[in-house]
Amino acid sequence: MTMDKTVESAAAAVADIPDGATLAVGGFGLCGIPMVLIDALLERGVGDLSVVSNNCGVDDWGLGVLLAAGRIRKMTSSYVGENKEFERQYLSGELELELTPQGTLAEKLRAGGSGIAAFYTQTGVGTQVAEGGLPQRYAPDGSVAVASQPKHVETFTVRGEAHEFVLEAAITTDYALVHALRGDRHGNLVFDRSARNFSPLCAMAGRICIAQVEELVQPGELDPDAVHLPGIFVDRVVEVGTDIEKRIERRTVRSEGTEG
Repeated sequence: MTMDKTVESAAAAVADIPDGATLAVGGFGLCGIPMVLIDALLERGVGDLSVVSNNCGVDDWGLGVLLAAGRIRKMTSSYVGENKEFERQYLSGELELELTPQGTLAEKLRAGGSGIAAFYTQTGVGTQVAEGGLPQRYAPDGSVAVASQPKHVETFTVRGEAHEFVLEAAITTDYALVHALRGDRHGNLVFDRSARNFSPLCAMAGRICIAQVEELVQPGELDPDAVHLPGIFVDRVVEVGTDIEKRIERRTVRSEGTEG
């Protein structure tokens, strides 16, 4: 049995993702998003997707291209700004949204990848996150068609004081899509600074993880201490090169010669 996990193209890497699949997709804003794999999914015409990701890109980039094409049924996210089409679909009842605190979302993915069914956290106690009632899907007339359900709340003593904690279920998905700076043929990955963001957690949560890498190296070329995600979590690797387009959500500059 070979440990070579490379595939020849992004199209081949996502060829078996079916309609209705659940996906965990790495990225934060437009940083570290697996755009080549997203484009390959768009080209295939896969739809009715349920996607877990920090956000949904922007109107013409990232997961926003799948959203604009009507391919996403539900988003589980912690940030929904920067995307007018997201707002339109959500408020019109076309898109379901499970809004989740950012740290909780990260831990739900990590727990799912670690085999932990659920965990307790103080985040969300005393709010609709715990008490239920957050609109997840609107009806065409603007009423709430689907609302979040109440979650179990338990009291624990921490450092001699009693505190309430809300029970959060772990997240696992059918597939995970991530972007890495480099990887080897065994699936070991190295991410570039903040582009690491949610990617290792998404990779762990997906039953099948597909990684696009800018540079593919041979086994043994990566310093084991530099590996951010071991290959045990990665099933397919596709090299996309270093000249891929990388966008910035908001570019702020100052005029030449100004100070401060």
